[in-house]
Amino acid sequence: MTDARATDARAEDARAPGTRAQVSAVRRREVIDALRRGTVPRAGLDLFAVGLDRFAGALDEDIAAVGKGGSAFRAIRGEYGSGKTFFARWLGERAKRAGLAVAEIQISETETPLHRLETVYRRLTERLTTASHPAGALRPVIDLWFYTLEEEVLDAGQAAEDDAEGLARAVDALMEQRLAAVARTTPAFAAALRGYRKASESGDTATAEALIAWLGGQKSVAAAAVRHVAGVRGDLDHYGALGFLQGLLTVLRDCGHPGLLVVLDEIETLQRVRSDVREKGLNALRQLLDEIDGGRFPGLFLVITGTPAFFDGRQGVQRLAPLAQRLATDFTTDARFDSPRAVQLRLTGFDLPKLEELGRGVRDLYAAGSTEITARVDDAYIADLATAVTGGLGGKVGVAPRVFLRKLVADVLDRVAEFPDFDPRRDYALTVSAAELTETERNAAGDVPLDLP
Repeated sequence: MTDARATDARAEDARAPGTRAQVSAVRRREVIDALRRGTVPRAGLDLFAVGLDRFAGALDEDIAAVGKGGSAFRAIRGEYGSGKTFFARWLGERAKRAGLAVAEIQISETETPLHRLETVYRRLTERLTTASHPAGALRPVIDLWFYTLEEEVLDAGQAAEDDAEGLARAVDALMEQRLAAVARTTPAFAAALRGYRKASESGDTATAEALIAWLGGQKSVAAAAVRHVAGVRGDLDHYGALGFLQGLLTVLRDCGHPGLLVVLDEIETLQRVRSDVREKGLNALRQLLDEIDGGRFPGLFLVITGTPAFFDGRQGVQRLAPLAQRLATDFTTDARFDSPRAVQLRLTGFDLPKLEELGRGVRDLYAAGSTEITARVDDAYIADLATAVTGGLGGKVGVAPRVFLRKLVADVLDRVAEFPDFDPRRDYALTVSAAELTETERNAAGDVPLDLP
């Protein structure tokens, strides 16, 4: 157990916040490569997060409470381009530094409908990450859990290391004890874990993989093999998914991850589905909140993101009065006085000063101490570039950050780094084509070429 936990600890240390001068070359490259592609980086967001400090204290309190066996829920509201996905991943990094596992799920009508919680659970396990496993963490977590149980049995003197049968019996007994609450409502979860351990120890790789897939809610698993080894049958359903989530939280807690942050992103897609499907989705969300409030999921931190129209409009939360009451938050005051402890957190998006600050941060991260780069791409030039990109997008600063950062990295900083005689003011004319814009950005900008002042 010591080596496994040390691995996670080293991974968490590698993601700890620090100055841009201290960041490793690998981490810097990951961030810059993502910005060059026009995507939100998966890690390193603390290096250039702008305007999020006001939320940090309250969210860290939530993370700490979850780590001690509590639970938490937050709703993040903001218009398109306000940074909801960035915020969710920034929060995910903070959660991982506290040892939590993280899963970010995009809600969609066809692939991940909210009203089918078995599908949401399946996406959760597919996207489960930890500080030491940036992808595909389900099987490593379960393997670590069994290793942890063995260590506890050996440390307690309940079995000898060379007594395989005695050790197996003691581990099974401890497993049943830890999963007692889950087994009362979802016995199949514990049965599948037992079957997985038996298959792994006997070298039956195919069955072990089938059982891991079944524990992850995957369909079309080799049902005959699963039934034979574990005594379970069928696919996971809506109600069973809640029991499996409860079991997963138990496993995570026992192997050194005190909680799980689950982000349900783009939940406003519920507004575009049939009315009956929308009602089911809203009811599923209400059910999750009821279960969290009832204490069923110790260690769960649930976050949803959506647009103001979803929270306030007639096709969203307001259609279900009990849910609307739970999420009600007063936003009639100036955004400066929003409480960071409210159930809904309002993202106000970017203004030009924030966009310029963001650009300076990325420039400094890219330069890594190079005075030549910072001299040729100085603060005044970054301000001009931010103004030009924003103007070309209809003056809507909120939809500009992605395009701005991509242009700054790919068109300006890369050329400055590669060509000593490249002068961005003289040699670069900013243009933005419709092909490189998202639908929201395209609606704001059209196809008009931009000229840098």
